[in-house]
Amino acid sequence: MYVCVGLENIYGLIRRRKHELWVDMEDFEGRKVFARYSSFAISAECEGYALQVSGFINGGANDALTYHNGMKFSTFDKDQDTWPNNCAKSFLGAFWYNSCHSANPNGVYRWGADGTLFAIGVSWYNWKGHDYSLKRISFKIRPVK
Repeated sequence: MYVCVGLENIYGLIRRRKHELWVDMEDFEGRKVFARYSSFAISAECEGYALQVSGFINGGANDALTYHNGMKFSTFDKDQDTWPNNCAKSFLGAFWYNSCHSANPNGVYRWGADGTLFAIGVSWYNWKGHDYSLKRISFKIRPVK
Protein backbone atom coordinates (compact mmCIF):
# COMPACT_ATOMS: atom_id res chain seq x y z
CA MET A 1 0.00 0.00 0.00
CA TYR A 2 1.24 3.49 -0.88
CA VAL A 3 0.63 6.21 1.68
CA CYS A 4 1.64 9.84 1.26
CA VAL A 5 1.87 11.22 4.77
CA GLY A 6 3.01 14.82 4.28
CA LEU A 7 5.87 16.70 5.90
CA GLU A 8 3.89 18.17 8.79
CA ASN A 9 2.61 14.73 9.76
CA ILE A 10 6.10 13.21 9.47
CA TYR A 11 7.50 15.99 11.65
CA GLY A 12 4.79 15.35 14.24
CA LEU A 13 5.51 11.63 14.26
CA ILE A 14 9.29 11.84 14.61
CA ARG A 15 10.04 15.01 16.58
CA ARG A 16 10.12 13.42 20.06
CA ARG A 17 12.26 10.34 19.38
CA LYS A 18 15.22 9.30 17.27
CA HIS A 19 14.35 7.55 14.00
CA GLU A 20 16.08 5.72 11.18
CA LEU A 21 15.27 5.78 7.47
CA TRP A 22 15.16 2.86 5.07
CA VAL A 23 14.86 3.56 1.32
CA ASP A 24 13.82 0.55 -0.78
CA MET A 25 14.25 0.64 -4.56
CA GLU A 26 13.53 -1.60 -7.52
CA ASP A 27 14.47 -1.20 -11.18
CA PHE A 28 12.57 -2.49 -14.22
CA GLU A 29 14.81 -5.55 -14.44
CA GLY A 30 13.61 -6.73 -11.01
CA ARG A 31 16.77 -5.82 -9.07
CA LYS A 32 16.10 -4.61 -5.53
CA VAL A 33 18.46 -2.57 -3.36
CA PHE A 34 18.24 -0.33 -0.33
CA ALA A 35 19.93 2.54 1.46
CA ARG A 36 19.63 2.82 5.22
CA TYR A 37 20.37 5.83 7.41
CA SER A 38 20.66 5.15 11.13
CA SER A 39 19.59 8.72 11.92
CA PHE A 40 16.74 10.61 10.22
CA ALA A 41 14.99 13.82 11.20
CA ILE A 42 13.35 16.86 9.66
CA SER A 43 12.99 20.30 11.19
CA ALA A 44 9.75 22.22 11.75
CA GLU A 45 7.93 24.10 8.99
CA CYS A 46 9.35 27.43 10.19
CA GLU A 47 12.82 26.01 9.43
CA GLY A 48 11.82 24.70 6.00
CA TYR A 49 11.46 21.03 7.03
CA ALA A 50 15.25 20.74 6.69
CA LEU A 51 16.51 17.17 6.28
CA GLN A 52 19.00 15.60 8.69
CA VAL A 53 20.38 12.16 7.78
CA SER A 54 23.51 10.31 8.85
CA GLY A 55 24.82 6.83 9.47
CA PHE A 56 24.57 5.48 5.92
CA ILE A 57 24.48 1.69 5.52
CA ASN A 58 24.76 0.36 1.97
CA GLY A 59 22.30 -2.21 0.73
CA GLY A 60 23.49 -1.96 -2.88
CA ALA A 61 21.97 1.45 -3.71
CA ASN A 62 24.93 3.54 -2.57
CA ASP A 63 24.46 6.89 -0.83
CA ALA A 64 22.50 9.50 -2.77
CA LEU A 65 20.87 11.20 0.22
CA THR A 66 23.83 12.67 2.12
CA TYR A 67 24.18 15.25 -0.68
CA HIS A 68 20.74 16.54 0.40
CA ASN A 69 21.56 16.60 4.12
CA GLY A 70 20.74 19.93 5.76
CA MET A 71 18.59 21.11 2.85
CA LYS A 72 15.13 22.60 3.15
CA PHE A 73 12.25 21.05 1.21
CA SER A 74 11.69 22.73 -2.16
CA THR A 75 8.52 22.73 -4.25
CA PHE A 76 7.36 24.50 -7.42
CA ASP A 77 6.00 27.38 -5.34
CA LYS A 78 8.62 27.41 -2.55
CA ASP A 79 12.17 27.42 -3.89
CA GLN A 80 14.49 26.63 -0.97
CA ASP A 81 17.40 25.00 -2.80
CA THR A 82 20.86 26.48 -3.41
CA TRP A 83 20.65 26.53 -7.22
CA PRO A 84 19.99 29.91 -8.92
CA ASN A 85 16.92 28.39 -10.62
CA ASN A 86 14.14 26.33 -9.02
CA CYS A 87 15.18 22.64 -8.88
CA ALA A 88 11.58 21.50 -8.32
CA LYS A 89 10.42 23.23 -11.52
CA SER A 90 13.46 22.18 -13.52
CA PHE A 91 13.35 18.51 -12.50
CA LEU A 92 9.58 18.18 -12.07
CA GLY A 93 9.49 17.06 -8.46
CA ALA A 94 9.61 18.24 -4.88
CA PHE A 95 12.40 17.26 -2.51
CA TRP A 96 15.22 18.37 -0.26
CA TYR A 97 17.07 19.68 -3.30
CA ASN A 98 20.58 21.01 -2.95
CA SER A 99 21.94 22.25 -6.27
CA CYS A 100 19.93 20.17 -7.52
CA HIS A 101 19.78 16.40 -6.88
CA SER A 102 21.37 13.01 -6.56
CA ALA A 103 17.95 11.61 -5.58
CA ASN A 104 14.62 12.64 -7.11
CA PRO A 105 12.01 10.26 -5.67
CA ASN A 106 9.11 12.61 -6.45
CA GLY A 107 10.10 13.03 -10.08
CA VAL A 108 8.10 11.96 -13.14
CA TYR A 109 7.36 8.22 -13.29
CA ARG A 110 9.01 6.92 -16.44
CA TRP A 111 9.91 3.40 -17.52
CA GLY A 112 13.59 2.78 -16.90
CA ALA A 113 16.36 4.24 -19.03
CA ASP A 114 15.29 7.36 -20.88
CA GLY A 115 17.72 10.10 -21.85
CA THR A 116 15.21 12.28 -23.72
CA LEU A 117 14.74 14.75 -20.83
CA PHE A 118 17.61 15.05 -18.37
CA ALA A 119 17.12 13.90 -14.75
CA ILE A 120 13.35 14.38 -14.40
CA GLY A 121 12.50 10.78 -13.52
CA VAL A 122 12.25 8.93 -10.22
CA SER A 123 15.98 8.61 -9.73
CA TRP A 124 18.70 7.56 -7.30
CA TYR A 125 21.83 8.74 -9.09
CA ASN A 126 24.34 6.71 -7.09
CA TRP A 127 22.67 3.47 -8.18
CA LYS A 128 21.27 3.97 -11.69
CA GLY A 129 22.27 7.50 -12.75
CA HIS A 130 20.17 10.54 -13.62
CA ASP A 131 18.49 9.09 -16.70
CA TYR A 132 17.08 5.88 -15.24
CA SER A 133 13.64 6.21 -13.69
CA LEU A 134 13.02 3.58 -11.02
CA LYS A 135 10.05 1.23 -11.02
CA ARG A 136 9.61 1.63 -7.29
CA ILE A 137 11.04 3.65 -4.42
CA SER A 138 9.76 3.90 -0.86
CA PHE A 139 10.93 5.77 2.21
CA LYS A 140 10.26 4.04 5.54
CA ILE A 141 10.92 5.45 8.98
CA ARG A 142 10.91 3.77 12.36
CA PRO A 143 12.00 4.64 15.88
CA VAL A 144 15.56 3.69 16.84
CA LYS A 145 15.56 1.04 19.57
